[in-house]
Amino acid sequence: MIRWWISSFQLAELFISSVVHLLYGFYVYSTAVAADLSQALSECVFKSNVSLEVKKQDPSKSTVDDLPPIVLVHGIFGFGKGKFGSFSYFGGAEKKDERVLVPDLGSLTSIYDRARELFYYLKGGRVDYGEQHSKTCGHSRFGRIYEQGKLKWHYPQWDEDHPIHFVGHSAGAQVVRVLQQMLADKAFEGYENTSENWVLSITALSGAFNGTTRTYLDGMLPEDGQNMKPLCLLQLCRLGVIIYDWLDIPLLKAYYNFGFDHFNLSWRKAGLWGLVDCLLGNAGPWATGDWILPDLTIQGSIKLNSNLQTFPNTFYFSYATKRTRKILGVTVPSGILGIHPMLFMRVLQMSLYRYPTDVPPPYKGYRDEDWQDNDGALNTISMTHPRLPIEHPSCSIVNDSDCQPLQPGIWYYKIVEADHIFFILNRERAGVQFDLMYDNIFERCRKHIFRKTSQTLPNEAP
Repeated sequence: MIRWWISSFQLAELFISSVVHLLYGFYVYSTAVAADLSQALSECVFKSNVSLEVKKQDPSKSTVDDLPPIVLVHGIFGFGKGKFGSFSYFGGAEKKDERVLVPDLGSLTSIYDRARELFYYLKGGRVDYGEQHSKTCGHSRFGRIYEQGKLKWHYPQWDEDHPIHFVGHSAGAQVVRVLQQMLADKAFEGYENTSENWVLSITALSGAFNGTTRTYLDGMLPEDGQNMKPLCLLQLCRLGVIIYDWLDIPLLKAYYNFGFDHFNLSWRKAGLWGLVDCLLGNAGPWATGDWILPDLTIQGSIKLNSNLQTFPNTFYFSYATKRTRKILGVTVPSGILGIHPMLFMRVLQMSLYRYPTDVPPPYKGYRDEDWQDNDGALNTISMTHPRLPIEHPSCSIVNDSDCQPLQPGIWYYKIVEADHIFFILNRERAGVQFDLMYDNIFERCRKHIFRKTSQTLPNEAP
């Protein structure tokens, strides 16, 4: 009887979680479509009243192109500029600076694949996932082409003398770390002069550095951090993605893409039997583990981190979020109104999570109490700085002024009272905190972080 009640509760929880996530996804999708339709209608109605004004560039002033770009890298289920119409993953933060890039990377592809895509998005050329990796993971070696066309390159002059600032949200922060390591390892064929110094600074917003216990709640097996339970939220997600990619409806794919094109899941290439193979788990990214969720388990993050360094000439910052507090020694959600409805249940579940005692812990010294504070998606301990398998240099700060003068090679981290999507998607929800945080980040990039020569800001005489 007890087992029956537990099974019933788990099924009810799975149903509620599925409905909540589906409704929120539909809300974001419909909001983006509505905004685009409204904009198109407005342009059509007022087109005749719009006059064009040509501004002459003062040659004595610096141009925007002189600035090193600030690249905003989205997290899981995210999207960049060009997807979802005019809807912004970063809540319009990219409008705060004149030289901000927002690449569109695979929303569910592995951190490795996304790091490769990010390099070619910036430098240009055809995305090369690497011969050995592609064979091992069962997908095409080459992907989309960035050239002077529809998919153009965005910073072809990128090198050590023209470094870049990166700001990554959630898994996007780990993508940037993997990219920097690839640059240090000269891992891009045809680019033998890359180095870690191509990255000037990395700023993480709720960065997924050390994994999250939410992956186990959503269906990843804690035994290995690679496989999934037969019935779970991630299995439902997998089925939905397979069908979406197999149908390959151009209008939908142009609006939102999960990023698995290099796996050739479309009906045009896979056919009916290919669909059956994917659904059964015998083909596709889920068969080889080359997708984002295994990278977000604690075990997967440890595996990634074992090959990643914190470099001495790069500046590192991290904003770790949490929406929990302790009452009589028990960790609980810090209120109801301040937590997004989609995340409230997960905040509670993660604060109560206990790692199974019948399987080995993910690392020596693991304690449940260390992982109870969370933001509904990631554990706060995971977001401060890289900790596993070794602790990287770090410094906790309360105010941004606490880290002056800045020292490279150290992770400065600040804990912020917010849930995982507080500073993305909906700017109005974060209010003045949104502007303060992004203003501080961009100001730090533009005024306080230098390497070789002083930077000249737009409209400022050299």
